[in-house]
Amino acid sequence: MVTVKKQDKCLFKVRLVHFMDMNKEIIVLCSFVYVLGVLNASAQDTTAFNKQVDICIEKSLEDNMKQVDFKKQKPSELEKRNFTDSKFYQMTFVGAPLILTGMIMKGEDTHFRSLRNDYMKSFHRPFDNYTQFLPGAVMLGLKAAGVDSRCSWSRMLVSDAFSVAIMGTVVNTMKNTTHVTRPDGSNDHSFPSGHTATAFMTATMLTKEYGHISPWIGIGAYTIASSTGLMRMVNNKHWLSDVLTGAGIGILSTEFGYYIADLLFKDKGVRHLSQDESFNKYDKPTFMGLYLGVNIPLSHYDISENQNFRTSSGSSAGVEGAMFLNPYLGIGGRFTVSNTHIITSEKNGTVSRQSAQDYKTSNGEVAECETFDAVMAMAGPYFSYPITSRWNIGSKLLTGYIAYPKLSLSGGTVVPKNCDVCFGSGISFSYKAKENYGIRFFLDYNLQPSQSKKSGEWMNTLAVGTTFGVNL
Repeated sequence: MVTVKKQDKCLFKVRLVHFMDMNKEIIVLCSFVYVLGVLNASAQDTTAFNKQVDICIEKSLEDNMKQVDFKKQKPSELEKRNFTDSKFYQMTFVGAPLILTGMIMKGEDTHFRSLRNDYMKSFHRPFDNYTQFLPGAVMLGLKAAGVDSRCSWSRMLVSDAFSVAIMGTVVNTMKNTTHVTRPDGSNDHSFPSGHTATAFMTATMLTKEYGHISPWIGIGAYTIASSTGLMRMVNNKHWLSDVLTGAGIGILSTEFGYYIADLLFKDKGVRHLSQDESFNKYDKPTFMGLYLGVNIPLSHYDISENQNFRTSSGSSAGVEGAMFLNPYLGIGGRFTVSNTHIITSEKNGTVSRQSAQDYKTSNGEVAECETFDAVMAMAGPYFSYPITSRWNIGSKLLTGYIAYPKLSLSGGTVVPKNCDVCFGSGISFSYKAKENYGIRFFLDYNLQPSQSKKSGEWMNTLAVGTTFGVNL
């Protein structure tokens, strides 16, 4: 049979409308002839007949190509979508957004550090010194045990060597040029986090070599890597921006390391090629992820007869997840810890400056070094609507409990701990970065009672942020 070039087939599909408009008679004729051929195939030799069919199809294609000036045509919808299948996109669409997010969150570093100081100030554990290498150790262990991986020993080691070289060069160069002081003040080599970069580099290595066996291998690897980054923060060694940027560098380093090795080795030593991922628009959007947000208070209220306070922006961290029964409805919840810095004022005058960490506003108000803390657990229905195969829009209606620890303010005001009912809602946009990994961009609204039982007022807050997680 006559073979039609792959490029011609693609162009034929892209311009199918034009083809149908200009070649209706040819299409009808070819279809009729083909049906006759099928009916007679069992009774006679169809070699000559098939040749005629192929000639007919080829002639129609050639005629159509002549009639349409493809150079003047705009790219089709199909051609535009093909960018997501490009090698560059596949290498960068996870790591690059993490680095960008790290840059954006740099202005909120102090808020997330104060969150650590409020809840885990005494945490000092060296686990992160070892967990950064754990995914890599698992990869080598599986390889030594004879478990079939993506690459041969030689190709895998070369790929990993390039990855380590790229990561080490980028991280050390940035550390020695940015001179960002660590949260504990030990040195000025905070940005980016080398431990986190190493952890995500080894997690990506493990996923590339053994992710074809089960998606849980990658999920476990990135969970360990994320835990390493969180421990760097609670150990007071890194800011949030350091960790996010380090994670992105680690992923990109492995992607480029394997890309260089692929250019050198070609098809040699490859045992399992990466499979094309499929995205079904109507899959259940079940997820579980790490919740990171910036708090924006919308109101203030009285604490006592002579004193009120309002809050500046703060931070929230926790976990959020939901199990969907169908593409549209699910049940889930979130658990978060949050804090916001307090700005106090007195009705009979301004409050004096209490410490070096306090600052006065233009109205003479004082932002306290103390923070307004809260622990919140909420659950309820989740809603989702698929926009495309990768994007979903969602919302939720939550209710639960909020717990306030004891609050002490300057001037001797002490507000005892309290626990009460709270409510929440929000809107989100979810993106499936990979078949089993995604990111959610959310704007959450919370209606929460005052910490003071005597107040009787309610606080209105917004939380803006992202949820990095897995699609289950």
